[in-house]
Amino acid sequence: MNRTPGLPLSRRGLIRTGAGASLAALGLGVGAQTASAAVATTKRFDLTQPSYDLFRSKDTHGARVQQSFAFDWVNKFLFVATKRTDSAESAGDLCINKMDFDGNYISYMHLNGFGHGVAFAALPSGSGTDLWIECAANGNGYGTALTPVRYTADTTLGSPAASAAYRPISGATEYTCSVDPVYQRMIVRYHTSAGKRIAVYPLSAFQTGSFGSPLVDFPQPTISGTAQGYTLYGSYMYYLTGDAYPGDGTPTGDGNTHVTSIDINTGTVKQGPVLTKAGSTLHYREPEGLAIYRTDAGEARLFIGFATGVEGDRRSSIFYKNALV
Repeated sequence: MNRTPGLPLSRRGLIRTGAGASLAALGLGVGAQTASAAVATTKRFDLTQPSYDLFRSKDTHGARVQQSFAFDWVNKFLFVATKRTDSAESAGDLCINKMDFDGNYISYMHLNGFGHGVAFAALPSGSGTDLWIECAANGNGYGTALTPVRYTADTTLGSPAASAAYRPISGATEYTCSVDPVYQRMIVRYHTSAGKRIAVYPLSAFQTGSFGSPLVDFPQPTISGTAQGYTLYGSYMYYLTGDAYPGDGTPTGDGNTHVTSIDINTGTVKQGPVLTKAGSTLHYREPEGLAIYRTDAGEARLFIGFATGVEGDRRSSIFYKNALV
């Protein structure tokens, strides 16, 4: 098939399952409930335990708020998605910032017309990184398919058409994804006429582009608050909600940022919503993104991101929880 310049090539055997593919044969109807294959029960993060700093108030390439972030866990880089400067909210234009784990800015890549950036994944590929991210933004600025993009510093890439990307769920109209690097799975949040749903795949499905049936597929439970990100660790999904401090962004109390855990085998809330006070003294403090990383010493961490700082000079601040039960 034809690929938009800058996208990963067929060296990895990617096979599109979008328009023209027989999705019905893959058993991916949106009316399905939990898929037949269950995910083995794992430990989960105790959301009531303290959070710790990764970094606070770090510069990114642009001045606008971060939307989400993802770790390349092999090459040891962090990628932060921000809104592109001077771009309309509905345009779906993103700036991907490559940073080290101390929050030092390294380089950027512009992705025009891709989507809102609620969540994405950074998959190690040799010495480089393939970003799995939404693309083909609709009129509201949300991606209508998923695509891998080879991170290439200081470049600008236009979005492929949805028909040239990946749409593993029949009937879905919007997609985002996030990776569990510990248990090697990818979680997909997608929109249908009946609302938001969640599907989980083996990571190999994205590495080969051959999706098959998801391990689980369930309606997202109702959780109050503004959705700001999600991720997966083992048999639990984590869901972030909340808003920036009102007015001029001056810290007021502990804010309304909450994290909820969801059992992906039942599709029900396990813990929360739990208020997090991480970075509560930071200016503005809008919750933006969740991600999982395991340290070289073997400690699993649930990372929570915030857009902080003043208007016209927004910064990235990231914290983590590490208590498992």
